[in-house]
Amino acid sequence: MKILVTGAKGFVGKNLISELKNQEYTDIFEYDIDTDPSFLDTYCKEADFIFHLAGVNRPKDQWEFMEGNFGFTSTLLETLKENKNSCPIMISSSSQAALDNPYGQSKKAGEDLIFAYAKETGTKVLVYRFPNVFGKWCRPNYNSAVATFCNNIANNLPIQINDPSAVMNLVYIDDVVEELINALNGKENKVDEFCAVPIVNIVKLGEIVELLESFKESRNTLNVPNMENEYVKKLYSTYLSYLPTNQFSYPLKMNIDYRGSFTEFIKTPDRGQVSINISKPGITKGNHWHHTKNEKFLVVSGKGIIKFRKIDCDDVIEYIVSGEKLEVVDIPTGYTHNIINTGDVDMVTVMWANEAFNPEKPDTYYLEV
Repeated sequence: MKILVTGAKGFVGKNLISELKNQEYTDIFEYDIDTDPSFLDTYCKEADFIFHLAGVNRPKDQWEFMEGNFGFTSTLLETLKENKNSCPIMISSSSQAALDNPYGQSKKAGEDLIFAYAKETGTKVLVYRFPNVFGKWCRPNYNSAVATFCNNIANNLPIQINDPSAVMNLVYIDDVVEELINALNGKENKVDEFCAVPIVNIVKLGEIVELLESFKESRNTLNVPNMENEYVKKLYSTYLSYLPTNQFSYPLKMNIDYRGSFTEFIKTPDRGQVSINISKPGITKGNHWHHTKNEKFLVVSGKGIIKFRKIDCDDVIEYIVSGEKLEVVDIPTGYTHNIINTGDVDMVTVMWANEAFNPEKPDTYYLEV
């Protein structure tokens, strides 16, 4: 299948083309504002499906709205008619097409034009009135508040919110791309005469900013977002894509003493925390027990022994651990336990606890194994 994508270098275009290539579509005609116009005739002659994503969002003059959103659509359709090509066409419109402003009027004019074309030629047309789309590669300080907020918060730049209670309808770029590829395969989500992305997130402007600020602060608190919430997961992925290239990494507080170090890595409100423990050769750590807190130990480098003793019993249980054989050891409640480095090099252990450490209620009691 030969696919023509107009607006190929735009936000939606880049994401769509990258996923089409992932799915091994190889004949993709990429057309954008800097493409030689003579190529359009060839593309319109050979295309089996068209994603018409080209458009104007922030022109210098208002007349450019109509030229970019209506004029080029007219050119595209005329070129298809000249080449007697009635392949299906998807067109990117906007929810603002229902509004009486220059941008909305230009989008509505493009919709009317393509519906008339469908009636005249019998071509299958798919008109998507997209709400606000967010995700990676969206240009900040252009026409996306989410992109601007992500960029500015990640880069320590000021943001401006006129009305925190303003409600936004958001669709995520991967959901958009999935829907468009479904449309390519004849499985579009049709709602009356229009098509739509089925997953829409309805959120307040202030809530978006609050979440983004928490993402930034998570490097200090070590608290990761609630990934069970699909919208939060998608917004966090979007935020990370705007990090400055020299700030992908961030330091952790290493608690260091003669025995080695202990470093908290990740905390969650409901899934506990992950820490990294480094023990020097011959060092014993632990010798304590818990009422309710439970842990999992995974030695990833070095070798050692984990010892257990039920607090009301004399029998000692031993587990040999090594980075050469990755094996998780559960730390049950009511057992005092320790971990001993029996090797000649540092032993590194990944430790998970079912709750984040609370200094006011540590649930940790010293007792020699």
